[in-house]
Amino acid sequence: MHTTRRHFLGQLGALATLPLLPTLDSLAAPKPLFFSISLAQWSLHRALFKKETTTLDFPIRARRDFGITAVEYVDQFVKNEPAYLQELLKRSKDEGVTNHLLMIDTAGNLVDADAAKRADAIARHYAWAEAANYLGCKTIRVNLQSKDSADEVRKRAIESMGRLAEKVSPLGINVVAENHGGHSSDGSWMASVAKAVGKPNCGLLPDFGNFCQSHDWGSSEKNCEKLYDRYKGVTEMLPYAKGGVSAKSYGFNAQGQETKIDYDRMLKLVKDSGFKGYIGVEFEGEGMAEEEGIRRTKALLESVGSKLV
Repeated sequence: MHTTRRHFLGQLGALATLPLLPTLDSLAAPKPLFFSISLAQWSLHRALFKKETTTLDFPIRARRDFGITAVEYVDQFVKNEPAYLQELLKRSKDEGVTNHLLMIDTAGNLVDADAAKRADAIARHYAWAEAANYLGCKTIRVNLQSKDSADEVRKRAIESMGRLAEKVSPLGINVVAENHGGHSSDGSWMASVAKAVGKPNCGLLPDFGNFCQSHDWGSSEKNCEKLYDRYKGVTEMLPYAKGGVSAKSYGFNAQGQETKIDYDRMLKLVKDSGFKGYIGVEFEGEGMAEEEGIRRTKALLESVGSKLV
């Protein structure tokens, strides 16, 4: 049977209504993000304090539960003991997880008014730097909180950061200070410290949260009397970011957006600064399970980051 011209055109019209097959371009893998994602152990602090999970399981959970292959430890949950560190290193290696950073909160006050106490804090921080080095971490995070005058604390911070950075330099370790309350939640103050130290292995860890200057730790922004502009603060700190950026999160709306922090705006600031290192998921909210908060923070980073490649 011969196909008439009318029948042939009808077949073409029917084909035109069918959905288009995906092209090779549309099947291509998504472009990589301009940053890598790590997981801050503090995201599971409630479970860790309740003994519902352990640090030795942390690298395993990071990869298997959340698909994250780089981790940031908190000294509060780590034992600085040879056998313990050996087991933790083995588990992270077996899991293919990079030990990226160690956050130090319990090794004394680097900006104490007493010079002997500052020296002791430097020594204690160095002991943790050795542990971090053994685990393969490249960076330790320190704190610079004090209620003394901004100028005096700045002098102490410059001295202690400089001495500690010099001491850990042979280990190949970076020292970074995080905005974490008091004067350290002032981005310009933190930038002035890093600039004055001026050492290649000394810098800052900008956190999207932690900008409450009237709180000792700056992490909780409830009833904050003096809140520093987070976008201004992160912008001021980013030129000195070394070792990472902390993506704090507290809660999410129905669209998956963080309720306190504009991630589109924040990640654009990070991208425009030229930063290309790790951005750490650090969920600190109370309105949902920690696991869910971690997944939502990671998803938001990936969603926003994919638009900035």
